[in-house]
Amino acid sequence: RIRRHELTRDDKERERTCHIDTVGAQTGPVMLTYRGREAIDRLTARVASGPPEYDFTAGDGVDHTAWVIDDPAEIREVVQGFAGVDSLYIADGHHRAAAAASVARLRMERNPLDRGDEAYHLLMAVLFPQEQLRIMDYNRAVRDLNGLTEAVFLERVGKRFLISESFTEKSPARRHEFGMYLGGIWRRLEARKEILRDDDPIAGLDVSLLHEHLLDPVLGILDQRMDTRIAFIGGSRGMVELENLVDRGDCAVAFSLYPPTVGEMMAVADAGAVMPPKSTWFEPKLLSGLFVHLLTAT
Repeated sequence: RIRRHELTRDDKERERTCHIDTVGAQTGPVMLTYRGREAIDRLTARVASGPPEYDFTAGDGVDHTAWVIDDPAEIREVVQGFAGVDSLYIADGHHRAAAAASVARLRMERNPLDRGDEAYHLLMAVLFPQEQLRIMDYNRAVRDLNGLTEAVFLERVGKRFLISESFTEKSPARRHEFGMYLGGIWRRLEARKEILRDDDPIAGLDVSLLHEHLLDPVLGILDQRMDTRIAFIGGSRGMVELENLVDRGDCAVAFSLYPPTVGEMMAVADAGAVMPPKSTWFEPKLLSGLFVHLLTAT
């Protein structure tokens, strides 16, 4: 069973559906994760001890090394190893997965001889064990202060968060701590105890705390999926990008967040719930186009 933790946006899903259907291929794998199993780890370690099929450094400086498993006995080992995995979790690629399913439905409707085993029924995916994945921070920047002066904004934020006027670290070091860049100054925010909800897998997330107690009530960001006033900045772009957005005047305030763990993401998915938009930024990411799944037989 494949579990999700995020909703998709209709416009992005339509764009990806059109792209896959037009080019006749899936050009980027959906990233799935699972609770690690020793048998699978042993097999991948053994295969990786041999020469790779591909080994190169991409333009962004990330090394990519890939091995091919084509031995029938080893393929059976892979199948047997994953037979004991109860659930797979979408780590990255909710829109790609939804678009692939949409394309499968479209092509099935257009093919009166559909057998159910055509290539368009398959989803290209890459699987990493939980222990080998890292979630990086996914930060936020808001274009204005919702009509508030800086003084009034800080006063309202202070009702839900403890504010420290100097935060040289810029990036939080623990849960329930946030960095806030406003007016050229980094401040540290710490969620007050009365707003913490650690008994709830969703409400206890830092992205939920920030939304429910600051973005929504103070800045008027009701729906992060649809509001054009908010921007999302992946952690790999660093604190400098947050500073640049504010210093250039593109945004009025920026927030750095402590990333959730893979275990927290799994707990949300296991509960059948979804995390707030742009809660997770997973690493490593495979280069788009490195692997291609053609939707028609060649």
